[in-house]
Amino acid sequence: MGKNKLRKFAEMEHFPCVLQYTYARLRDEGFPMRGRWNEDFFHASRPIVLELGCGKGEYTVGLAGRFPDKNFIGIDIKGARIYTGARQVHTHGIPNAAFLRSGIENLASFFAPGEVSEIWITFPDPQMQHARRRLTAARFLNMYRQVLAPGGVVHLKTDSPFLYTFTSRLAAHNALEVLADTADLYGAEHPGIPEYVGNIQTFYEQQWLSRGKQIKYLSFRLPDGGTPLADPEEDDIQRDDYHSYARGMNPDWAAARAPQKD
Repeated sequence: MGKNKLRKFAEMEHFPCVLQYTYARLRDEGFPMRGRWNEDFFHASRPIVLELGCGKGEYTVGLAGRFPDKNFIGIDIKGARIYTGARQVHTHGIPNAAFLRSGIENLASFFAPGEVSEIWITFPDPQMQHARRRLTAARFLNMYRQVLAPGGVVHLKTDSPFLYTFTSRLAAHNALEVLADTADLYGAEHPGIPEYVGNIQTFYEQQWLSRGKQIKYLSFRLPDGGTPLADPEEDDIQRDDYHSYARGMNPDWAAARAPQKD
């Protein structure tokens, strides 16, 4: 492990806004604030919004600044990723934002039924070959239903045509209430989509926009209880044929190295 990562991990140990729970710690200790985030952590009764696979936490920090009447929690398993957002929250004393370092599969161990009002999923790996890892697959949506309040909302922003098509098809397959849907967020005016959806941009979103990729946005409600959600057929959905650049890579240099199509 590099010295820079070790420094970040050590620094985050002193950030009150960061909670780090390994699987072993969660198994041995449990999570005492489950069902009591507002009372014991934020000390304010507000709707709780999660950003899953939050990376640098751009949405967690950005939304917290725009909506002081809500509490925001970014969740990611990679501590080096959340450091950027966590440091902003710590440095600026943002009272309604926090970060949780743990796996998304553990959501029900951290949040009680109905404790969460909204979930954001921003530019996740589309996991085209591994449906069980796909954050909008039925497996995960059924997990989200365990912690979302009745009628809780899921937001997806993605550059991936595959993931967007799959998720749109899943919503239709399960008769979910779609609140907003666009295949090109910046290509035209969308009166039904709040302005902040486009104003807050993640590291990967800026990358895709610089490469001329269209950004997709989809939001829908998850029903409370009832029949488990099911995945739709996906064999006929065209796979994406491009990849992201590594963080810190010069896009012009990367493009020059990329295989050229005939």
